[in-house]
Amino acid sequence: MNREERYAYGLKVLDEVDGEAGQRVVASLADVSPELGHQVVAWAFGDMYARPELSPRDRQLVTLGVLTALGGCEIELDVHLNAALNVGLTATEIAEALLHSAVYAGMPRAINATLVAKKVFAERGLPPVQNLS
Repeated sequence: MNREERYAYGLKVLDEVDGEAGQRVVASLADVSPELGHQVVAWAFGDMYARPELSPRDRQLVTLGVLTALGGCEIELDVHLNAALNVGLTATEIAEALLHSAVYAGMPRAINATLVAKKVFAERGLPPVQNLS
C-alpha cells in the first residue's frame, strides 16, 4: 500500500476501535504535528492494530497494561478505556486488569489508571463494578 492507502486503511481500523475519541486525538495533532497524526493512523492502526495475531479485545488489554505501567498517560488511557469497552471488554474485566497491573507497575499507577476508568465508566453510564472475590 502507498502512504494514502495506509492512512485510509488505518482510519477505518481507528474508527472501528476508538471511534470518535481516536479521531479527536488525531485532529488535536493537526496544527502542531500533522505527521504524528498521520503515523498514529497509518502505522499504529493501519499496520499494528490491524494485525490478525491478536484480537482487538486482546490488543486493548495489552494497551491498558502498558499505558498504566508507563504512567502519565491519562489522556491515552481515556481513549483506550473507551476503545476497550467498544471492542467488548466489560467494566469488570477492565477493573481487574488495572488491579492486576498494580503488581507490576505499582499501586500509584494502578490507582491513577483506575480513576480514569471510573470517569469513563460514569460518562458511559455503566454501573459500579462489584468485586467478585
